[in-house]
Order: sequence, then C-alpha cells, then structure tokens
Amino acid sequence: MRATLALSTLAACLLAACNGTSPPTAKTTPKDYYGTLEPFAANAVYFVMTDRFVNGDPSNDHREQGTFDIPLPPCNGVSGNIGYLGGDFKGLAEHLDYIREMGFSSVWITPIVDNPDEPFTGGTAPTCGGSLADKGKTGYHGYWGMNFYKVDEHLPSADLDFRGLADAMHAKGMKLVLDIVGNHGSPAWGMSSDQPKFGKVYDKDGVLIADHQNLPPQQLDPAHNPLHRFYNTIGPVDGDNYASGNLAQLSDLNEHNPAVLDYLAGAYEQWIEQGADAFRIDTIGWMPDAFWQQFTTRIRAKHPGFFMFGEAFDYDAGRIATHTLPSHGETSVLDFPMKQAMEEAFGRKQAGFERLAPSLHLTGGPYANPYDLATFYDNHDMPRMDASDTGFIDAHNWLFTARGIPVVYYGSEMGFMRGRPEHGGNRNYFGTEGIEAAKASPIRAALSRIAKVRAAAPALQRGLQLDVELAGNRAAFYRVYQHGDTQQIALVLLNKGDAPERFAIDKMLQAGRWTSALDGGVVEVAAGGKLEASVPAHGVQVYLLDAAATEPALVAALDVAMAGARLPR
Repeated sequence: MRATLALSTLAACLLAACNGTSPPTAKTTPKDYYGTLEPFAANAVYFVMTDRFVNGDPSNDHREQGTFDIPLPPCNGVSGNIGYLGGDFKGLAEHLDYIREMGFSSVWITPIVDNPDEPFTGGTAPTCGGSLADKGKTGYHGYWGMNFYKVDEHLPSADLDFRGLADAMHAKGMKLVLDIVGNHGSPAWGMSSDQPKFGKVYDKDGVLIADHQNLPPQQLDPAHNPLHRFYNTIGPVDGDNYASGNLAQLSDLNEHNPAVLDYLAGAYEQWIEQGADAFRIDTIGWMPDAFWQQFTTRIRAKHPGFFMFGEAFDYDAGRIATHTLPSHGETSVLDFPMKQAMEEAFGRKQAGFERLAPSLHLTGGPYANPYDLATFYDNHDMPRMDASDTGFIDAHNWLFTARGIPVVYYGSEMGFMRGRPEHGGNRNYFGTEGIEAAKASPIRAALSRIAKVRAAAPALQRGLQLDVELAGNRAAFYRVYQHGDTQQIALVLLNKGDAPERFAIDKMLQAGRWTSALDGGVVEVAAGGKLEASVPAHGVQVYLLDAAATEPALVAALDVAMAGARLPR
C-alpha cells in the first residue's frame, strides 16, 4: 500500500511538471487558537437602569401613587433620588441608535417585574455613603419583585411592551440582557403597618401564593402557614458572612422549596420567550450553588447555550469563580477582581498596568473560562469610578481590547456623576439632556472609536491573550483567534501616560503586513524584524494581521495559552 501511494504521488508530480504546474500539496488545517467560542462574547454591553435613562412616555409615570420624584438631602452638593423618575421602554427604544453608534451591541436592563406601588416604611433611612437602607424608597430599580410574571406598570406603553422592546433591539442587531433576581422579593417586615404587596408573591394569574405578613423571618411559621413556605426563617446577616442571612428587610426566598424554583424558572422562561437573549443574575452568591445548577439546567434544557452571568459581590477570584464550574451553576460572573484593579489603575490612584495582571488569570486560573467574564469598572451598587476624562478613556481602551466581555454603566461615556455613591448621584436621571451632553464628550468619542475596533475584530472579541508588557503607563499584548476560516492576530499597544510612548515590539512578532485598525496605516514586518509605533498620550493602537500563526515563538506561546486557558470539563 505504501509503495502504491508513493508511486501515485510521484506520478502526479511528474505529470504536473510535464504540464508546467506545481505539484499537488496536502491541505493543512491550522490549529485552533481561541479564548472562547461563546457567541455572546462578541458583544459589548451598555447597562441602563431603565427608570433613570429616558422618560419616553410620561403617561406611565403613575404619579398618583406618590412614588415619583423623591429627592434626598444633598451629599456633597448632589442629591440622589429614591422615587421613580420616568425612564421606560419607550425612552430606551427611541435611543437605541445612540447606544449602537457607540459600538455597543447589547443592552442590559434592570429587572422588569412588578414591584410594590408605595414607598417602603420599614428599615433605616438612606445616608450619603450608606447601602441597604430602604426607608422611604420605591421599587424604581426593579429588584423588589412581587409578581415575577408581570411587567411593572411604569415601564411599558400602550404600543410598546417588553416583547416590543426586544423586537426593537433585534431589528437593530442588538441583544437584550435581562437582570433577574432569585434570592429575594420585596421588603417584607419592619413596616409601620402591613403595606399592600410588600412581602408578598403573586402567581401568573395574580393569586397570592406567599405572604410575609410583616413578620420578622424568625417569626414565620412555614410548618403551619402555607403562605410562609416561600421564605427562609433566618434572621439578618450575621457579621462578615454576607450570605448568612436575610438581606436588609427583603423577603428571603427559600431555595429548599421546589415550588420556589418552579415559580422562578417558569417566570424567567416566559421572558426568554418574549425576547430576552441573556440573563444577569442578581445576588447569585446568596443562593447555594445547587439551586443555581438546577435553575440553569432547566433554562438551558429549553434554550440550549443560553448565556448567564452572575453578581457575586466579592473581590476574591477563587470564591466568585465557583459559580462558573460544573455542578455549581455553570454561569459566568461579573469580574469584581478586575473591577478593583481597574479602579486603581485608571482612577485617582493611577497604579501602573502591572496592577491589572494578577486579575487576568489567563492560564491556570480558577474560572471555567476567564474569557467569558463580564468586565467592568463600576455599576449601580457602588460609587461610580472617580477618574479624570483621560482616566475613563484609558479604562475603555483596556476594557475593549483585553480579555472579557466589556460592560459600561449608562452615562460613563461622559463621566456622569463620577465618584458618586448610590444616594449621592450614582443612579441619577440621565435623560435626553445627558445624551446630548455626552455626544460632545471626548470620553464618548474615544470609547466609540475603540468599541468599533473591537466590534470588527474577532481577535479582540474571542482571541487568546498573550502579554508582552504590562508596566507603568505602557501595555502591549497579543490577541489571537484562529478557528474555522477566520485567522487573525491583533497586537494591542496602550499608553495611559501624559506623553507619547514609542513601542518597538519584536517578541513573538510574526512577519507580514500589519494594518492599524484605527488609522489604516500599514507596517511591513520582515522575518526577525520589529514593529515600531508611537502611541499618543492616553492613546491606543491596534495592529491586525489576518493570517494563521506561524512564527515559532508565537505558536509555542499559543499552545501553552490554549492548554491552560479553560479548566477541563
């Protein structure tokens, strides 16, 4: 057999030579190199607190409820607000182009489920820097669900329901990320008198199925009162163990009651069927992993591959990574360790790029896949990042080129309410005035530029990351994606300093025609040569080579990175 094959090949070669053509060559398939194949990783996410974005329909403000526009005393000159301010589905739908023009392809919205219709009378009053203080607050944020099957009346319009919002996003090629809650319902006890809908849960037909009855959790009697069986009887949080008990006065859902899982999974399946494309899971760390594994398994049984990422408010990578593992929920998570590092690197501390390196966990890390993490530098549950305009620009240049799925909180495109805590402006109304102001911001201009580069570069969305330099004001790294018919190598150069930086990259550099994704400039690199480039102050440069990796040092590094990026399944 070997002799026959050899003679056949020789004959073919001789024939080709006689005809003046090249001999046939065996087709080789390039190796696979990628950080992730998760489809959602191609997205960049714009996070809006729906009530605070734009009031597109004043007729759904429901001011008669006494829940609209409840300002707090000023905190360092800026007042927060704990009432509804009118943002709704229509206000969002009418400004999708504004979001899309920045380079975002996905919008994460706060929970849409029905919340109580009065300010809460229990708890303690909010203070400037305090949290978990709910006295006088309303459910404008959506996290106080009492009917998880029903949309809150402040959000839809007569001609635009949740399905209509999803359809509007999909028509523009955008994804809708829905914020969901499994840990708790509305505030449930400590009220001056039992308030309507607080501490209660209703089914899809509006039937009352659970009621806290304004009792502290320790006084609930699930053995004898069926209305108490949805709730845990554990008291408030104990010391430093944040998941050890009841959060503030919120009704704590009983993860051991199968009816709770049935209720939540059924409700959230309904919203997927109406157009939700992914879930952000609130307070994922407060429910045991076994509960989330059951939940995600049930969701994905009907919707295979459905993407979910959870909020485990913890800066320890080893702890939050647990949620990404088999039998522990198998979701992604918000990258809190990277958030902490980014705040130090791009905020007032101005730590060097080396501060970001330990949070990357590119190989041998605790996550099932670090490339699927949702990366961010602030959100609605913490003070907004306190940074200069150039600090925000530098943060976005990193966020949209390094590993992970970038998430940006509404208004950050202009440094809106920078440094402000929850009750001191973090969640203030943006509106059309904010949108118009943002259009003139240098932060937004720079964000749009780099976000669009990421949107057009598969390597920046899904590629393996190989660090060349992360030190001081300078960063240089490769992103490499090689799968199927797509082969792309990106070289990212970042400068967060106040003066231009000159880069001369030769480490693992592949010969070829490298093209700048930002200005179209071309650099021809010979074998063994260097790629030299100047990056302006607070600037970025991304060079692309659309070719399979062949440079030996690069291939060797990619083999190591590919083997160590994801935990074995």
